[in-house]
Formats: sequence, C-alpha cells, structure tokens
Amino acid sequence: MIVVAGATGNVGREVTRLLVEAGEPVRALTRNPAAAVPAGATAVAGDLTDPPTLRPALAGASALFLLSGYSPDIFTEARQAGVRRVVLMSGGSAETGDRSNAVARYMIETEDALRASGLGWTMVRPRMFMTNALQWVPQVNAGVVRAPWPDVASAVVDPADIAAVAAKALVSADHEGREYPVTGPEALRPEDRVRVLAEALGREVRYEPQPDDEARVEMLTQMPAPYVAAFFSFYADGKLDEATVFPTVEEVTGHPPRTFAEWVRANVGRFQ
Repeated sequence: MIVVAGATGNVGREVTRLLVEAGEPVRALTRNPAAAVPAGATAVAGDLTDPPTLRPALAGASALFLLSGYSPDIFTEARQAGVRRVVLMSGGSAETGDRSNAVARYMIETEDALRASGLGWTMVRPRMFMTNALQWVPQVNAGVVRAPWPDVASAVVDPADIAAVAAKALVSADHEGREYPVTGPEALRPEDRVRVLAEALGREVRYEPQPDDEARVEMLTQMPAPYVAAFFSFYADGKLDEATVFPTVEEVTGHPPRTFAEWVRANVGRFQ
C-alpha cells in the first residue's frame, strides 16, 4: 500500500494516477474524503498539520509521498505504522543551504528531519512548474503579460514529469538515498514562455517586464512578506539557479521530459 499526500494537487494527482495504472494499491490522503481522487485510489481522510490523524491512512502502508513544510512528527507516525520509504517533494532551493531564506529553510528542515527519521528516503527537487503559467490566464486573454525578472531563465517542468520520477521512487528501493533535481528540457525566460503561449493559442500576446517594486506590491497581496523576500532573493538577487537542465526525468523514467510547447498544446483549453 502506498499513501499519497496532496492527492488532489498538480503533482499528487499524477502520482496517484501513475501508481494505480501500474497496479499499485493507493490511498489518496485528503482533508476531505469526499473529494474527487483518481479512479482506482481509495480516498482517506487526514490532516497533514495534525500528524496523529494520519494513522488510519498510514496503517499497513509501505511507502509515503509527501510535500515539504509539515511537522517532522509525520515521519514518526510513518515509522511507527511500518512505512519503509518516503519520497519527499522538496525543491531546488534546498540545495542553496540558505536557512535565512524562508522558502529554502522549510525545505531544508523537512529534508533534514526525513534523513534523521531512520526511514528510506528520496528527495525530489523540481524547478519551476509549467503550470505556473496558468496564473497568466487573464493577462493572456487581454493580450499582454506583465511578469517580473525578464532575464531569469528557468528549466520549467511539467508536474506530470515530476510525478513520474516520484512514482518510480515510491515502488523501488533503487532510488533510496538519492537527491533528484527535476527539470524540463530547456531553460526559458518569461518572454520565451509568453511567445510559446501565443503561438499555441494562435493569437498575439506580448510580454512586458514588470518592475520589481510593482511585482513586490502585487506579491504581498498573495503571500506572506518573508516568502516575497525569499522569491526576490532567488530571482532578483540571483541566489537560485533554475536554468540548469538535468537529465533526471529520462534517466529515471526512460522517457524525455515534456517541452513547454508540448505542455501548452495539451492545455490550450485552460487558457481560453
């Protein structure tokens, strides 16, 4: 039995679907057991912020897929339930070692707690998600996308490719003790991604660099100030490299990662 936390999210849903297709029994962990989960999985209630509530989901499980940022008590519950292996979705910022950065810190601390837990572990560290482009939908439909950091390229990755790496690690001990950077096949600047979107949609959409002060004000309406400072450190100050392309997806799964253009063509309807 494999437990997938975040089973209704971008990556967790795909992890669940892939495991079910591979014939693995899967419990989809969700706060709302009535939520729609991929067919073939069993929805199980549990609150990641309250580790004892996870006991029914973890009972008899052999592996757990988890996101960073939750209490290390989850690992204690998992070990006591007999779980042998945890695949943690962390992020590239964990590689910076910068505990003064709010985003990097919670990823580093979760990884450290997992290593110290005595459980088998695999760290999956994706770079920027291709699905982040969905936040541009209103602007795409207006014909102009304003986004910050025009010179910062990122090897954006399809969440389905992240999930494919995680699914392989969940079913095999061969990936234990590994730290996997997960990227798409090419590094793209915001302007590059907007151009790809325009081509796929068959209409004119142009990119305008958003000044840092304007971006900061907008971001402060969406997330806590320490997280805004973290992202400015990553991108405005250049503390995080997301441009390097890694061969992880193909090496682990046997297939190349999807390009941004391929992802957009498969998701055109979401930009209408």
